[in-house]
Amino acid sequence: MKRRGLLSRLIHDRRGVAAIEFAIVAPLLIMMMFGMVMYGSWFWMAHSVQAMASEGARAAIAGLDPTEREQLARTFVGAQVSDLGLDAAKTDMAVESSPTAIRVNITYDASDHPLMAMSGLIPAPPGVIRRTAVVRLGGY
Repeated sequence: MKRRGLLSRLIHDRRGVAAIEFAIVAPLLIMMMFGMVMYGSWFWMAHSVQAMASEGARAAIAGLDPTEREQLARTFVGAQVSDLGLDAAKTDMAVESSPTAIRVNITYDASDHPLMAMSGLIPAPPGVIRRTAVVRLGGY
């Protein structure tokens, strides 16, 4: 009878249940937290690259010819890269100027960014961020 009472007490004992439930849920919770940090930083970098492209295209409007437009865009983007916390060495830029529009293409290699190191735990966003901005020249 005493043995049955011990077994019954063990079955109905609720101590430690929260620890077991946390041990089951913790890996998923930790992976979700890593994912939020990694994707949040990637979205921040992508937004910064888009802002650089947009502002570079706007700066290029002041140029009188395609060469001057490209020089203005490159100067502006070169000054903005470090202000946004990005690495200038990993940034590539192309400026296309036609009689009707200026197109600024920026490519940023984020593949070796420290926050991308978590990509082994969860699916990673693209390592290379490509953004484009177009500004029309007159004749709307």
